Amino acid sequence: MAVNKVMASCDEAVADIFDGATVMVGGFGSFGGLPVNLIAALSRLGVKNLTLIANMGGVGLELSKRIKPGGYQDLGILFEKGQVRKFIGSVPALGGMPPTSPLERQHKEGKVEIEIVPQGTLAERIRCGGGGLGGFYTPVGVGTVVEEGKEKKVIGDREYILELPLTADFALIKAHRADHLGNLVYHGTARCFNPVMAAAAGVTIVEVDELVPAGLLDPETVVTPHIFVNRIVEVSR
Repeated sequence: MAVNKVMASCDEAVADIFDGATVMVGGFGSFGGLPVNLIAALSRLGVKNLTLIANMGGVGLELSKRIKPGGYQDLGILFEKGQVRKFIGSVPALGGMPPTSPLERQHKEGKVEIEIVPQGTLAERIRCGGGGLGGFYTPVGVGTVVEEGKEKKVIGDREYILELPLTADFALIKAHRADHLGNLVYHGTARCFNPVMAAAAGVTIVEVDELVPAGLLDPETVVTPHIFVNRIVEVSR
């Protein structure tokens, strides 16, 4: 018997995320490809001590108004509400946009730990997590603070550092279209981080613009197959 993956609301879809969970959030950083409705639902849920893995830590509603008329809700709301213990990602804040982001303020107050990961390294660590790999060697970060505490190895005549895989309890991602089985089609910058995160979490929850019956998606356009998707919520633009 087929499993029903379609949820009635974003609140229902995130209801079992627990205190202390590790949560990946897809998208490049701004509203394109960002699961803004799932993020808002997570903020309403009110869980605490989360570890967030994302490319960018968000700017918060007020700063977002400089990027998009009316603004949009991003990960900043989770920091504003004190729900996050640790952030793992590439861009904790958007440079040149004072005042500081909610994540920056929380970090300066000693309330949030930050682990900075180079952007390509972040994507590859997540890909390794989804593929069940033990990690990879990269020259990125050699000779910088990025290498601190990590295994180093000389391959040929070049130094490399070992980067370990990243996985999560839950992934909140955004896709353009999905069928009822959970096959996903992305649009534009939604291809950034959403596909690799879908494979690296125990439970993958997807916010989609349009839900269609199985069989209507062109298989050549499907990027994430249904095997990686657990829950789907249709949220029209």
